Amino acid sequence: MAGVTPATAPGPSRALFVVTILAGSFLLFLVQPMVARMALPRLGGAPNVWNSAMLVYQALLLAGYFYAHRLSRMPLRRQATIHLSLLAVAALTLPITLAGLPPPRPGTEVVWVPALLALTIGPVFFLVSAQAPLMQRWFAADPRAGEPWALYAASNLGSFGGLIAYPLLVEPELSIHAQSWGWSIGYGVLLALIALAARARWSAADVIPAQAAEPLQPVPRRRIALWLALAAVPSGLMLSTTTHLTTDIFAMPLLWVIPLGLYLLSFVIAFADRRGAARVVSALAWAAVLGAGGMAMISQGSSGLVPVMLSVVLLFVICVALHARMYDLRPPAEQLTLFYLVMSAGGALGGVFTALVAPLVFDWVWEHPLLVLAATALLPAERLLDWRRMRGLQPEMVKLGLAALLGTAAFLVWLLLEANALAEPGWQRALCTAALVLIGLLLTPWRWLVTALLLAVMIAQGGDQTLRDTRDGVRSRSYFGVYTVRDHPSEGIRTLAHGTTLHGEQSLDPVMKRMPLSYYGPGSGAGIAFANASALYGRGARLGVVGLGTGSLACYHQRGERLTYFEIDPAVLRYSRDGTFTYIRDCAPDTQIVLGDARLELAKVAPGSFDVLAIDAFSSDAIPLHLMTSEAFGVYLRALSPRGVLLVHISNRYIDLEPVLAAEVRARGLAGAMREDVPPYGSDWTASSWVAIARDSDQLAALGQKAPAMAWRPLVAPAARRWNDDHASILPYIQWRNFLGHPQ
Repeated sequence: MAGVTPATAPGPSRALFVVTILAGSFLLFLVQPMVARMALPRLGGAPNVWNSAMLVYQALLLAGYFYAHRLSRMPLRRQATIHLSLLAVAALTLPITLAGLPPPRPGTEVVWVPALLALTIGPVFFLVSAQAPLMQRWFAADPRAGEPWALYAASNLGSFGGLIAYPLLVEPELSIHAQSWGWSIGYGVLLALIALAARARWSAADVIPAQAAEPLQPVPRRRIALWLALAAVPSGLMLSTTTHLTTDIFAMPLLWVIPLGLYLLSFVIAFADRRGAARVVSALAWAAVLGAGGMAMISQGSSGLVPVMLSVVLLFVICVALHARMYDLRPPAEQLTLFYLVMSAGGALGGVFTALVAPLVFDWVWEHPLLVLAATALLPAERLLDWRRMRGLQPEMVKLGLAALLGTAAFLVWLLLEANALAEPGWQRALCTAALVLIGLLLTPWRWLVTALLLAVMIAQGGDQTLRDTRDGVRSRSYFGVYTVRDHPSEGIRTLAHGTTLHGEQSLDPVMKRMPLSYYGPGSGAGIAFANASALYGRGARLGVVGLGTGSLACYHQRGERLTYFEIDPAVLRYSRDGTFTYIRDCAPDTQIVLGDARLELAKVAPGSFDVLAIDAFSSDAIPLHLMTSEAFGVYLRALSPRGVLLVHISNRYIDLEPVLAAEVRARGLAGAMREDVPPYGSDWTASSWVAIARDSDQLAALGQKAPAMAWRPLVAPAARRWNDDHASILPYIQWRNFLGHPQ
């Protein structure tokens, strides 16, 4: 060091660097769900919104790591001066507020969402993301400090803490405004910690970049390609798992952060100095992939807690195993920033594949099973049962044993296919699966055979139906999800499903094609209101529906009424325009359909435009959060006529939305009632829950008189707090018992 002897040099200051890295990573991953939650009123709750957000974060993380890599080539004092100066300039963009972009045109969401998030959070996220590799490099500047790799485990522990803190502590207790200011204060603390870290290494100015006695060998391209693959597969798998959770449960930070949190936690184990835990998980990964991974191609009938648990366990085990292998292939500490740069690039590649390429190329979430298969090809070489090396085992016996294993596996796969086709009891399928897992473990010395066996198990577990659906073209995929149109000749109906949730159906019988089915039968809340609209408001009644689906409510339309649908997804609109579902064409051909976010479009209509307005905008199994806030209800009530009725469809497996609506009704002094329709067993209709809201209780009474046998009941006790764009938490309303399973 220039002018400083080792005896007078400052100490390694390990605690300071650990705290700095923890603080930076905590803030970095606290801001991710915070900004996504902040953007919900403008972006809606589609799973791809979070995937788009993650893609932006990964791109900014890659840019930050590249910045750290280039900066680390300079003398430390110059690094510190540049980095601290840029951090101070970026502080001028705080507190965080959404960028003022105009609303997106339909079909441009895939570009508009990343642009909004990048402009909102870009500068501070970019600089904070650089602090983990940069602080590790500064830490290693002191020759007494030791290896810096364990600090990356600390970094991911801080990241995991930030993610968990948001849905459990920050979101339930603080408004978005308070969250933004709190994060800004944390940014100031981080700036001070980085300044202290720079001071602790200030005299090491001539140590970085380190001048090795011998020049470092360049990293082989094959090694870099392997790093990229080992980073890309877990990243892509994390996003595909997130898509499943947020499609079939709810678009909320509590579920957004589970896959990302496990992904980050995997680094804590994989990059720890003590390798025992990483070795154990890597060895168990084979069993997890063969067991849970075999369900990765199932496209229907997989609701409940068990498949969710299996999917997140599979994600965690794969991430630990692949990240541990990446750690074992790490370069010398002098090439630390290059290693992290390549790892970040791999993460971004996985994000691009899952969030951008897959929705455009695939009709279903094929990226999920493909990534599981790719993980099998990349798992570490540790094997639980390498029976080839047993004492006295001859090569001919190995070949004979291998043939026996393959023959048994083929027979079990056939049995599993038959069991699924005949809907045999679950224990029979479980036994076949367990036997196949054991065979797969015995085949691990032949990696390509294990991968082939896993593919066969995926197909036998239900992937054969998924493949047939793709062959038959029954599905379509858009930015907002995967839709399946299926004919059931035995029942005489055609259904529309979003994910695993039914969104409407129509009879295939020409005589019955005008009858509204599923949630919209004559006993449903919407069915009662729409069938009696002319009686309540005259022949010129004005009807509005948020959420097109199959267009079932159009067949309650009567002469003289004006009907308007609001739909955000062009893919859904095509089903009504191309004749897949003909409710609108047959019953209300003059219906106006407005394409775009309903909340934004309703804000543009004249006050009092609708006498009956139905909110039926499902995001798979849940109404998007941004359509349930107080601000959203302000838009609805403005669009509603003075004597109008607002109907909200709240059928949901996992979230009890009635107390939230009751709180809004109480706060605004409105009248509200619930209609729970439970049709007779075997009928063509589906049970549904509708809430009717009006300014005057007499109007609800008049609605009830039109169908006296169809009782409406008062709303339950209201929630303690209304939801609004600035503060909303679903934790108190989760119906945990339903996660144990729900019939389809």
